[in-house]
Amino acid sequence: MTSAQLLSLLQLSDPTLPIGGFSHSAGLETYVQYGIVKDKVSANEFIRAQLAQNLFYTDAAFVSLAYDAAQEKDVWALVRLDAECTAVKLPREMRQASQKLGLRLLKIFTPHCANSLADAFWKEIESNVAAGHYCVVFGLFASVLNIPKQEALSAFFYNAAVGMVTNSVKLIPLGQQDGQEILFSLHHLITDLAGKALTPDRTLIGWCCTGFDLRCMQHEQLYSRLYMS
Repeated sequence: MTSAQLLSLLQLSDPTLPIGGFSHSAGLETYVQYGIVKDKVSANEFIRAQLAQNLFYTDAAFVSLAYDAAQEKDVWALVRLDAECTAVKLPREMRQASQKLGLRLLKIFTPHCANSLADAFWKEIESNVAAGHYCVVFGLFASVLNIPKQEALSAFFYNAAVGMVTNSVKLIPLGQQDGQEILFSLHHLITDLAGKALTPDRTLIGWCCTGFDLRCMQHEQLYSRLYMS
């Protein structure tokens, strides 16, 4: 990977990118309020399960497939993946979060990439044909920016892990050292998942833990909330 590709990947996967990721907990807030995630050990278990049993079969698979569609310059394949992503995200807040993050990512990167495929996908969103989910947009721009696919997937998983660790530090709360130790412990898992996600099994997309969806739905009814999802 060249220095230019590395810089593009760092910016694309930067946890501080101003797309609003900090305002979403992916249901973690419910787990914390219910006393299920309450310390470093349970936070580590939650994050590992989210990465391996949820994201691997949903968002990461869509990143991989969107990357392939972008390589083929197939905007309709991107639109179909985007619709499938909407279908597998059962909690309303998770669908909305995914769409909001994707649209903001598009607004940041589209003006600087000068790419006809990204422009075409944006037009489908403006026409209400596509929603513009974050994972699809991430895969699109990873391809447009010529970032190697495995590195893009590794960065996608890492970005998700950093977000969950940051939320755990705030919500449980944990010490910053605890958060970094969790991240170190995830390196091998992220590498393994990224390698497997290079060729996702289409028949398994949407196969995830029902508990995650239920906690996300329960989040909508929490008495007090710090996060939007």
